[in-house]
Amino acid sequence: MLEQHGYPPLVLSFESIDELDHVIFVYRERGRWGSVARSRDPGLHGRKPAFATTRALALSYFDAYIDFTGRLTGYVVVNLAQLMGEYDWRLSDRNIWKVERSLLDYPHRSIASSDRRVDRLRAKYQAFRAKFPDRKPIFYRGRERWMELPPEFR
Repeated sequence: MLEQHGYPPLVLSFESIDELDHVIFVYRERGRWGSVARSRDPGLHGRKPAFATTRALALSYFDAYIDFTGRLTGYVVVNLAQLMGEYDWRLSDRNIWKVERSLLDYPHRSIASSDRRVDRLRAKYQAFRAKFPDRKPIFYRGRERWMELPPEFR
């Protein structure tokens, strides 16, 4: 989608301690990084182009990634056109598992975090879900930098 508007096919790949990795499309506009993403978790949706670095963009997802088992441990930004070469990942009518395998094998940069912070965020998440089992939390810092959420999360 972003390629149709002149952006390179860049993805931000996240690694998580529970192996529920996540991949989103990223772009740079006026020197700032943003993302286009959809998820069943509201905190993993897109971000406005408000981040000076890809690391800052990746870290904007850290708190929202904490749930019952998740915790970000690494990230990397990859140009899919360069990574995949001649492989038809854009228009293939077959599974494109090669893209997933390539991203899993690509070296990610570590995200260091304190166990204390993660424990606090996980406890807050668990308390929210215990009180509201049919809802997902949206109480995270930096929400002003998020793209608009779909109605089911508001």
